Amino acid sequence: MGQKEDTIRIPFHDLRLTLARCLMSRGFSESRANQCAHIFAENSLVGVASHGLNRFPRFLEWIDRSWVNPAAGPERISTHGGIERWDGNLGPGPLNAQQCMGRAMTLSESTGIGCVALRNTNHWMRAGTYAWQAAEAGFLAICFTNTEPNLPPWGSDVPKLGNNPIAISIPRKNGRHVLYDGAMSQFSYGTLESAVAHQETLPVPGGFTKEGELTSDPAEIMSSQRALPMGFWKGSGLSLLLDLLATVLTSGKSTHQLGQQEAEYGVSQVFLAFSRSLVDAKSLQAIEDTLADLHSTQNAECRSVTYPGERQFQCRTDNLKHGVAVDAKIWNQVSKQLI
Repeated sequence: MGQKEDTIRIPFHDLRLTLARCLMSRGFSESRANQCAHIFAENSLVGVASHGLNRFPRFLEWIDRSWVNPAAGPERISTHGGIERWDGNLGPGPLNAQQCMGRAMTLSESTGIGCVALRNTNHWMRAGTYAWQAAEAGFLAICFTNTEPNLPPWGSDVPKLGNNPIAISIPRKNGRHVLYDGAMSQFSYGTLESAVAHQETLPVPGGFTKEGELTSDPAEIMSSQRALPMGFWKGSGLSLLLDLLATVLTSGKSTHQLGQQEAEYGVSQVFLAFSRSLVDAKSLQAIEDTLADLHSTQNAECRSVTYPGERQFQCRTDNLKHGVAVDAKIWNQVSKQLI
């Protein structure tokens, strides 16, 4: 099993423990450090290092700059039927998000649909973490966030939109849930950063050069700050609507307001869960029939056809067996925090 020269393998337990120790050194309680470290480590475990270990040094910097308060947690501000507004108090984004998705799930059991709109929180790392959390408990779920301006509207070369990731999950009995997790840009900035670090070219154009030409060179896109909206004008429009929904539902900050700050903090997020009673035997069978039909399109001449989230199972299995594949430079950078 090949791997890049600058990649090493770290046992999952060691990765999680090291991250937890770093967090405790910055004021996290032991339980909160373990919980937060598990989210970061799990993201790398399933192959999303861009929002796992690779993002961890930046998270530590946010703590050091007081943009993340290790001791703070979310609190409910108001209730509107099955919708609740919460304030994240600039607590750790992953912990705030995990708690609010849990609350949306609880609400849905009595109201059919539970919605928690969370303002004044921080980057949650991987959107799919919280949709997966719901699927593991048997819920259908949707969650999305706004971000700082990092995506030009279609027809412009000025970043005014956020790439505003959204995740949707469909539970399955075998635990191999269907999970869509994607930003409104063709590639997330985490993916672009990783590609630059490994001197890789994108498989398809992901943005524009400073001269306005489409390019697959991630360094050119990082330099121009002109990522390509997925679906061109469609992704641009959807980005705007997700931002406005998050802003109105949370009564929090919009992408426009986030862009007036020195950094991305105090973002707005929405968590939706649908009652488990809706996922009955008939629905589960329909899910399986649909996925079987999808897989039936495979043939010897093309790549395997997979549903969203399917490939993470193989990645998870490989990383548990051989150790989590991590960037050696970033691992050394994090490990030095404990010296």
